[in-house]
Amino acid sequence: MNIVRYKEGLTLAEYLAKEQELVKEVKEPTLFTWIVSPTVIYGHHQSAEVEVNETYCREHGIAVVQRKSGGGCVYADEGNLMISFVTPSTHSEQVFTDFLSHIARALQAKGLPAVTTDHNDILVDHRKVSGWACYTCPTGTIVHGTMLYDVNLEALTKAITPTAEKLAKHGVASVRQRVANIKELTNAFADIHALRAYIEAYGN
Repeated sequence: MNIVRYKEGLTLAEYLAKEQELVKEVKEPTLFTWIVSPTVIYGHHQSAEVEVNETYCREHGIAVVQRKSGGGCVYADEGNLMISFVTPSTHSEQVFTDFLSHIARALQAKGLPAVTTDHNDILVDHRKVSGWACYTCPTGTIVHGTMLYDVNLEALTKAITPTAEKLAKHGVASVRQRVANIKELTNAFADIHALRAYIEAYGN
């Protein structure tokens, strides 16, 4: 697997544009990781009015960006590792399943009982530490996701507004009850940069 690094400090929209540039000419499976300032990212089929606390985001300088892939609304900040996987294969369902299993195995190798779910999440002890989405382009597939290392969970809870029905589907009463930071669950990584280096190395 090819590992690339792009310029640090880009906005989420700029990193998503990097995915688009890469998939047009990708020749081999390629992984890149990135970290952004506070941003809410909502899915292609979602409405910001429903999924995002736009007033809270505006008051706290949190960017709001819609992505081209489906899936749910997520919050990212400097405590969250963003991971993008781009491959020339257009068999997106198989690519997606295989890559999520790969990431789960990476966490398992550090002693975390990570499992994938039908909702495109990775859970540890029934709590979400990673969420994923993908979409197919004419020249390949883009898979991208989040990995919560030391995210501001108060901001996460207030910035996104899932419906009670959606939370009930996951068997929880609140966003905070559903998610966990990897930092809470293991001391295997000194900081998010150590986690980033590990995920990149595991990709190889």
